[in-house]
Amino acid sequence: MSDSSPPLASAEIIAVGTEMLGPTRLDTNSLFVAGRLAALGIELRAKAVVGDDRRRLADVFKGALSRADLVILTGGLGPTDDDLTREVIAEALGLELREDPAIVAQIEARFARRNLRMPNVNRRQAMVPRGATVLENPRGTAPGLLIEHDRRLVTLLPGPPREMQPMFDDLCQRVLARRGGAFRVHTATLFVTGRGESHVEEIVQPIYSRWTSETPPIETTILAAPGQVELHLSLRADSDTVAAERLRRAHEELRNALGADVFSTDGRAMEEVVGALLRDRGLTIAAAESCTGGLLMSRVTDVAGSSDYVAGGVVVYSNELKTSLAGVPAALIQAHGAVSEPVAAALADGIRARTGASIGLGITGIAGPGGGTPDKPVGTVAIAFSSADFGSRVRTFSLIGGRAQVKFQATQAALDMVRRALT
Repeated sequence: MSDSSPPLASAEIIAVGTEMLGPTRLDTNSLFVAGRLAALGIELRAKAVVGDDRRRLADVFKGALSRADLVILTGGLGPTDDDLTREVIAEALGLELREDPAIVAQIEARFARRNLRMPNVNRRQAMVPRGATVLENPRGTAPGLLIEHDRRLVTLLPGPPREMQPMFDDLCQRVLARRGGAFRVHTATLFVTGRGESHVEEIVQPIYSRWTSETPPIETTILAAPGQVELHLSLRADSDTVAAERLRRAHEELRNALGADVFSTDGRAMEEVVGALLRDRGLTIAAAESCTGGLLMSRVTDVAGSSDYVAGGVVVYSNELKTSLAGVPAALIQAHGAVSEPVAAALADGIRARTGASIGLGITGIAGPGGGTPDKPVGTVAIAFSSADFGSRVRTFSLIGGRAQVKFQATQAALDMVRRALT
């Protein structure tokens, strides 16, 4: 492929696999590829999911090839009869398929390292369209393929993300980076909590509406997610310096407008932000959880290195364990009910005292779908924060959604309580 090849201004992605048309499997490969294309200045104009059907795949591919400079297909390169991508694309481009002995040898060696014989069906993975470049796959048996056709590029990548991602990164470095457009897509993000999507929109819309008439324009996308609202800013520019300055000013404007409700400006999740604050201050944290069932501690310990600041935690669903493990007086539960601010505060104080942590959190609530009352409907959650250095606070939240959403939002609110106390 010569350096004089035309630039790749546009791309389309086709994810192949009937399983992704059902409710159990998502096409995550397209998200990864889209991010890499944006960094190269290649505009992604469309993406599609197609089942394992020869005619439909051929139709979608031909349509994409008529519109885009680069067509990327993921999946359908396996050894079984329903892995059709290789054959369909070769036929659509009028290219003969031939077995590559070197690929057969690599697949045989891969099986031999596990003391296994290569099934004969794997030979179909060694079929290569005439003129195609083979993309090595050290993580699996399906090599990728790169085909130049009528000044356009077609690339076939394996479906498993652990195989596809490093292969596409290598392709970007060796081939696509040289043919990306002059304009790059530059992005910035802000994550907000403590406000709903409409409240955030009310504050920021007068700000971002001005940016569309500026050069280059900044596009703003607002996304609602459990426990947070995300603001995504993007612009296409041929100057990194200009783009960085435009985004810096836009970022600063939004942060000033939203204040302390902005908890992340670099894509980090709440548990990562809070973990960094705890580590920087040499603090430790513990939690006594009822309705969240250990989800808070799970989120916190999902962060690598969390042993630096996590003391421990307990799940205290029953009233008896609230007393025996977290030291909540039984009389307090009797007087106020398990879902109450006094009990949440006692949980936070008790777990802090029993673990010696700098900060204690207590969570108690009704996650649903049953268990609610007129006074305490489903979604009622009391959360308490306890610290000798930062004081104590407790608040009752009215959360919406199903059981999983209520549990997640409760942990988000608890972590945000820590963040606000420390900042």
